[in-house]
Amino acid sequence: MVTGNQTNVKEFILLGFPGSWYVQTSLFMLFLFMYLLTLTGNITIIAVVGTHRLFLTPMYYFLCNLSFLDIMFTTAYIPQTLAHLVSQSKSISFLNCLMQMYFVFSLGCIEYFLLAVMAYDRYLAICHPLHYSSNMNSTFSSLLAFGSWAGGFLTVCVPAFLISRLTFCGPKIINHFFCDIDSWIVLSCTDTHIVEMMYFTLSFIVVLGSFSVTLVSYIYIISTILKIPSPQYWPKAFSTCSAHLTVVVIWYGCSIFLYVKPSKQSSLSMNKVVTLLNTVMTPLLNPFIYTLRNKEIKDILRKAFCAT
Repeated sequence: MVTGNQTNVKEFILLGFPGSWYVQTSLFMLFLFMYLLTLTGNITIIAVVGTHRLFLTPMYYFLCNLSFLDIMFTTAYIPQTLAHLVSQSKSISFLNCLMQMYFVFSLGCIEYFLLAVMAYDRYLAICHPLHYSSNMNSTFSSLLAFGSWAGGFLTVCVPAFLISRLTFCGPKIINHFFCDIDSWIVLSCTDTHIVEMMYFTLSFIVVLGSFSVTLVSYIYIISTILKIPSPQYWPKAFSTCSAHLTVVVIWYGCSIFLYVKPSKQSSLSMNKVVTLLNTVMTPLLNPFIYTLRNKEIKDILRKAFCAT
């Protein structure tokens, strides 16, 4: 993707989280703990759903996709971050940096698409319950999941290609803990207008497009629930989508701040903090949110722990 005469910079320095040895070690332990907790929580969700026939429904199929995605998402950058926290060298090669950027943002796009698909699934289940089984059959749910994965990987191809054609003359310090698109744009010594516009356009389409699908779905969901004549049934109806709604609020709250902006002239330090909340906390919290708000999963986990 990159040839030798396209850039004078062969590697970059990921600034990460500057600080003393004590700060670096503390962050290493914190990130390692959160990473292991993320892996444990999401693997548990996949194992529970995959081994019980009770969960052979589209909702849990999409949940397994989300858990697998969160494992891949955190693995795309946390091991590199951990290595840099305990290493004297903070360097990363041009190609590795480009590949990390591609996978982090591709997997991020997939998360937007999957959350929108899950909202649509809840819309069909609550607003059209009699036709849910025929509308959201195994073939259609598989196509929606495949479309989310394929769409995410394809979306980032164009900006990744454009970035690979930029010239980097130095400095080569990236003020982030992973290879972020904004940081690359700031370091380029050539015109980045096309890259910025392409990045903004795709961010606008992916973030606000998927958010619109999610928002419209929940407007119909809430409207349908409120039409139930007996208010005592409202909590039970809301409980079927409360976990997903919680994840949506956390994810989009950070994402809209980060990516829907027309210029690279923004605070990279602030971006780093919000990115940390979005890319580390969301995959960590997802399995616990779904577990705590799902009676069936809680019952199975309780029985499993009591049996041991």
